[in-house]
Formats: sequence, structure tokens, C-alpha cells
Amino acid sequence: MHDGVLRVALYQGPETAAGGDPDPQANLAAIGRAAGRAAQAGAGLLITPEMSVTGYAIGAERVAELAEPVPGPLTEAAAAIAREHGIALVVGLPERTPAGVANSVQVLDRHGRLVTGYRKAHLFGDVDRSAFVPGDVGVVRFDLDGISVGLLICYDVEFPEAVRAHALSGTDLLVVPTGLMDPYGHVASQLVPARAYESQVVVAYVNRVGDEGPFRYCGGSCLIAADGAERARAGRGEELLVADVDPAALAASRRVNTHLADRRPELYRTPELPA
Repeated sequence: MHDGVLRVALYQGPETAAGGDPDPQANLAAIGRAAGRAAQAGAGLLITPEMSVTGYAIGAERVAELAEPVPGPLTEAAAAIAREHGIALVVGLPERTPAGVANSVQVLDRHGRLVTGYRKAHLFGDVDRSAFVPGDVGVVRFDLDGISVGLLICYDVEFPEAVRAHALSGTDLLVVPTGLMDPYGHVASQLVPARAYESQVVVAYVNRVGDEGPFRYCGGSCLIAADGAERARAGRGEELLVADVDPAALAASRRVNTHLADRRPELYRTPELPA
């Protein structure tokens, strides 16, 4: 970080293979290599995709087998990566909770300490509903070098209310690990930039790649500025993107695009229908 600018790395990987057994240790090794490259590039934060440690479309039974409480062995392994490379890390894994298994992301600081976690609130199709219970906290944020960083997971970002709640709570950078598959590439190319612009937040959208279970992931990971401009965009293959989040540029965009200040919430209530 320099002059208030946070350099972030988006790891679109590791590559998945159809029919392959989930291999958390191999995934962690790939994340470790990405962390080393990101740190060498000067990044202070590495973001990995949805369920990056275990795999996503691996079946409810396998998800349950790999799920663990937080902290646990998987987060301890991720913590070791963060410490080794001196970089904050966002990883995805199945979290065992009292209510059931949650699709979660966990944040570790550059010293390997658990900072916070978020559980996916909006479950997508059978892949989620067969394996996970929904999270019940909408806005989770943490501070990184003076920047307020918020968390959502995949389908969550497709609900404008979820992103707007972050904007109203003070989120500057919205981190969205995802598992977006064909034929939904328009979410990455069209919807995510719209979300950034309409709520005046920077969005880091980090996707999986390859084939897994019934899915072919479509890549397209991106860092979108609050003015809707692409600061980085990946293709369909495994890739590490590095881009800067500049608070001064964010403030300038918010001065020009006054969506939040110009809202009229009193008009947005659902009207009561006659009995």
C-alpha cells in the first residue's frame, strides 16, 4: 500500500477438473503459490473464489465430509499462507455451524489471524440448497489499511438490496468470491459493473475456472471501480489479476455520482394491497 492505495490480487483459480475428487491440500498449495506472486507484486490482499479450498460443485455428501468449524485445520493452513507471504487472504470453504454447513468465506490478516467471516445468504439452486444452510447476517465488513472492505458470495451480488446495504453501511471495497458458470457470463460482464456504479462501491468479483460436476465455470473475474470502469478483467483460464483501489478516486466518483445522497427511500416501500 502506498499513499492510501490498496493493491489487491484476484486469483481466478485453481483450475478444476470434471470428475476429480476434491483435493483441499492441492487447492491450498495453489493458493499459496498465488499468494507468493501477489505479495511480490505488492498486493496487500489476495482474494480467492467461492469454496476455493475444497471445491464448490462437489456434491452435498462431500461438502459435509470436508466441512469443519472455524477455526479449524483448513483455516489454520490458510493462516500459514498469509503469514508466510505477509498478505491478507480471503478464502472460501464449507463451515460447520450449529445450524448446519454454511458456504463461507474467511478473512485472515497478513499475520495469519482470523479477522472475520461471512456466510452466503442467498442460496443458488440445488448446488447450494442441497448442501448449505443460508447465512443470516447481511453486512459483514472489516478494515484493511483504512479501507472498509465488505463481503458477499456469488449469488448475493445479484440482489441490489444486498449491495446497497453495504454502500449505506460504509463499504468501500466489496469483495465477492463466486462460482459463476455458463451460461451466466453476463453477470460478470454487465451486472457487476452496474452494481458498482449504482451503489458507488469498488467491486472485486473473483470467479472459479474449469469444469466441476455439472458446471463449466466462465471466469471473467474483475475489479470494477465505482464509476463502472474495469480496472482489471480476466479471461476464462486460471489467472492472477493485480489492481489498485484508490480511496481518492472513490471519493471523487462519489462526488460526481450522487446516487446514495439522491435516493428517496420514502418512495420505495412496497404499497399495501387491498384485502
